[in-house]
Amino acid sequence: MRSVEEHLQAVLAGVLPLSPLDVTLQDARGCVLAESVTAPWPLPPFDNASMDGYAVKVADVATATEGAPVTLDVIDDVPAGYRSAEVLREGTAIRIMTGAPIPQGAEAVIPVESTDAGMPTVRISRSVKMGDYIRLRGDDIALGELVSTAGTILGPREIALLAAVGRGRASVHPQPRVVVMSTGSELVEPGGQLLPGMISDSNGPTIAAAVQEAGAIAYRIGPIPDDPDIMLATLEDQLVRADLIITTGGVSAGAYDTVKAVLSRLGTVEFTKVAMQPGMPQGHGTLGPDDTPIFTLPGNPVSAYVSFEVFVRPVIRRMLGHQNIYRPVVRAVLAESLQSPAGKRQFARGSLSVEDGRYVVRPAGGQGSHMLGALAKSNALVVVPEDVTDLRAGSAVAVLRLDEG
Repeated sequence: MRSVEEHLQAVLAGVLPLSPLDVTLQDARGCVLAESVTAPWPLPPFDNASMDGYAVKVADVATATEGAPVTLDVIDDVPAGYRSAEVLREGTAIRIMTGAPIPQGAEAVIPVESTDAGMPTVRISRSVKMGDYIRLRGDDIALGELVSTAGTILGPREIALLAAVGRGRASVHPQPRVVVMSTGSELVEPGGQLLPGMISDSNGPTIAAAVQEAGAIAYRIGPIPDDPDIMLATLEDQLVRADLIITTGGVSAGAYDTVKAVLSRLGTVEFTKVAMQPGMPQGHGTLGPDDTPIFTLPGNPVSAYVSFEVFVRPVIRRMLGHQNIYRPVVRAVLAESLQSPAGKRQFARGSLSVEDGRYVVRPAGGQGSHMLGALAKSNALVVVPEDVTDLRAGSAVAVLRLDEG
């Protein structure tokens, strides 16, 4: 029986980020940048007004107050996107909008709220200092400055910066296309009629959602009956669009465990037992001419989900190009006692919270591998080492956070 670390090393061996792809900025959200980007121009690219108002010389408004305003001739009007051809002279002002280039000779901007908003003369009722309400060229980003490094995760804020420096497209590690296949003749599509002995397929929607949450594209197939020919044909059909395949069910030692029976004949998928609870039966290997990775996860819903979190999610994150591929782990105080089987690492569902400035975790209901009610109430997995069988309330435990990373 493999340890969790041994199996994790085995599934991560040889996994690399997907080859870079040039995409539009809209399609780059959530992807990892595959190249570093420098600014081809400064930000702002020119001195500009930070407020709607009037460009002035400081000396002309030095004595201006509410009770004794100064009146200046307005010699031009500068909206955003327009550069004035006028040179600001003493005793004059130029009306200017936010973002418009500062006219030659101007030393500050008077906000329109401190004026009568007049044209062709303006009454100004306050003074300013040199440079007031002017955004200077390059005071945000300098020419040639490194604005995004390879490995950056592109969210709205990072994309805003790329767009500001003129990048309409970006070279990114694309989202892996992950095919999720539920297997089992007892499964019914959620919403379908449940005949005696049938159950609704929860694995397919669960793992597909987990794939999407990890940052990949999910294609859900199934439920697939326990028929070797149908299983093999479905796998062959899906290889053309898959960067990764995940199956659930059919990997134990039963007479109808079709996934194991079909893939064992191909000789490219290794089935093993991992010393963990839930999720002991695991399978991993490659299929097809492109050596597409495949994970065969257990059929019990909680086993499938925990197996995904422990083994598959790190692989997807590495394919995406992330540097940190694991969920964050924190130390927490166990609020209730917890038992664990000898020789296996338990991943117990738990509810993690902060109380009195420290993490506290409570086991979330029953720990059976079929108990989705407890899983839905959990936001963490309590990691109990293989050599620990009994944890008392108040013990310090390692907790895998499911709501971050």
